[in-house]
Amino acid sequence: MTAPVLIAGGGVGGLTLALSLHERGIPCEVFEAAPEVKQLGVGINTLPHAIRELSALGLLEALDAIAIRTRELRYLDRFGNRIWTEARGLHAGHEAPQFSIHRGRLHGVLWQAAMERLGPARIHTNKRLQGYMQDSRSVTVRFTDGSTRRGKALVGADGIHSALRALMHPQDGGIRWNGIQMWRGAVDWPVFEGGDVMTVAGDMREKLVLYPIAAGATPQTRLTNWVVCAQIGDATQPPPRREDWSRPGRLEDVLPHVQRFRVPWLDVEALVRATPEFWEYPMCDRDPLPHWTEGRVTLLGDAAHPMYPVGSNGASQAILDARLLARLLAEMNVPWALAAYEAERLPATREIVLANRRGGPERVVDVVSERAPEGFSDITQVIAQDELAAIARGYAQMTGARR
Repeated sequence: MTAPVLIAGGGVGGLTLALSLHERGIPCEVFEAAPEVKQLGVGINTLPHAIRELSALGLLEALDAIAIRTRELRYLDRFGNRIWTEARGLHAGHEAPQFSIHRGRLHGVLWQAAMERLGPARIHTNKRLQGYMQDSRSVTVRFTDGSTRRGKALVGADGIHSALRALMHPQDGGIRWNGIQMWRGAVDWPVFEGGDVMTVAGDMREKLVLYPIAAGATPQTRLTNWVVCAQIGDATQPPPRREDWSRPGRLEDVLPHVQRFRVPWLDVEALVRATPEFWEYPMCDRDPLPHWTEGRVTLLGDAAHPMYPVGSNGASQAILDARLLARLLAEMNVPWALAAYEAERLPATREIVLANRRGGPERVVDVVSERAPEGFSDITQVIAQDELAAIARGYAQMTGARR
């Protein structure tokens, strides 16, 4: 039997890779560190170029059943004045939709498809990577439970806290926090603005992100995702301890930030107060790496290029990584395939990581708030439409999202 590709990490990137390898007849196995798979997280956006790839895997119908097809993206200042609006997904002429979706439900669709197509014998939980050795023909992985597995390649898709990245780059500077704290939640809420609009509002101090991510309990409601971001520190401070990530949020912490926003068609404070449970996270990334690949071993997704969650590119770029890597592994031998994968994807994602540090497309909010901190009545008196378009569309061009 042909030695399999070993995938450390059963998240969005790892499972997309597994499904893509299976599609091409390449054996693989997935090793997930968590003892059980739960549909965790809140909302994310997946962009049309990534959804096109998942559609090619036959997943569009399953995703459509649990997500919202995003029609429009709006940028507002904190007073609710409109800065920039653009159509999204099919409404912008793409061949695939943009989906606003619950991360856990997206993961569930991928996990179920992998279990059905690869079979449960190829997908393992409670398998945390501890080390590896490789030679010219294979790589052997060692897990913390003492077991080992031999394959023809090892792909680390094990997230921002990647064990494989740490092994490959022991001198890596680690996780970087920009001083921004995020509070994220989702709650069943009455439909607003047609039920398919994503909004980013704010200024240089705080930002608010709103979008529905699924059908609600009734036809008149949607499961509505909200994110509040506030600068509470600076980049000189170490990131919060790992155990402080994704911990329950407190109303007394988030409400002072929420109360600065005025959205004409939504009572934001009422939305937040109605959310029975929400979480707080530090906004973190890592410095781009000089390389991802060593022989038969490489990195993928957040293990390779964790980025700030602006511009809707985290999961989307992991999907693009996976699809390219699977195609290359079908076309050439392992070391060449991994080298070609890195040569294409590392520089592309490095630019996104650095652009997201500058604010990504959400920089339009920062620019306007700097020039008009107390709001405006006519956006053209604050900034030219060409300048706004250059920020928003230039980012889309760089990330591959622009048609």
